[in-house]
Amino acid sequence: MRCSWSDGVPAGADPRQRRARRWAGAALLLLGVGLLGWYGWQIWGTTWVAQREHAALRLALEEAWSEGRDQVTVGDARASAVVRIPRFGADFAVPLLDGTSDDVLARGFGRYDDSAAPGGRGNLTVAGHRVTHGEPLRDLPDLQVGDQVVVETRSASYTYVLDTAGDALSVPFTETWVLDRAPVNPRDGGVGPRTGPGARLLTLTTCAELFHTDQRLVVFGHLVGSRER
Repeated sequence: MRCSWSDGVPAGADPRQRRARRWAGAALLLLGVGLLGWYGWQIWGTTWVAQREHAALRLALEEAWSEGRDQVTVGDARASAVVRIPRFGADFAVPLLDGTSDDVLARGFGRYDDSAAPGGRGNLTVAGHRVTHGEPLRDLPDLQVGDQVVVETRSASYTYVLDTAGDALSVPFTETWVLDRAPVNPRDGGVGPRTGPGARLLTLTTCAELFHTDQRLVVFGHLVGSRER
């Protein structure tokens, strides 16, 4: 009785067939290992690297602020604030950079072009990953109405309160009304923010699913207070 795995080629077959089958099997095995390694890097490796970069960028910002500078430059992007979400833990603190390119979102939160400044009139619109690259908004569906989001700059700390829950609104990525200065849901009676003259709003956006999706989860909030740093 044979004690080894059969290679699927009948005994007595051409040795070249056996070698070809073995090489094909080895190639498939290596491909499988490579795909698993790539998947593991995307899920865990990029997050480990990004979280270390978040911490380094926070330290760089604190140093810049102590020297009287408002921001630091990282690659082609500028970081000028830190976002804290108490529901995600006392140590949750992610840098906020200008832009929403892949490079920016690998380093922290991204602030959309034409967004309001932290604490400013209009809509401070923020994007972040739910999975990979630090996954700062992985638990966004857990957010509840009344939760706080604190945005810190060199000069002030701004506190926003959420008006909608983390799982209350999902829209296609093509629906850009959520990024408007005063967003209005085109669906009558649909989920939307508190708006009005001089409103100071916050909008958080991320993927609706943990992996590729064309849907976006959207959370709205409004400014309730600020204090000098």
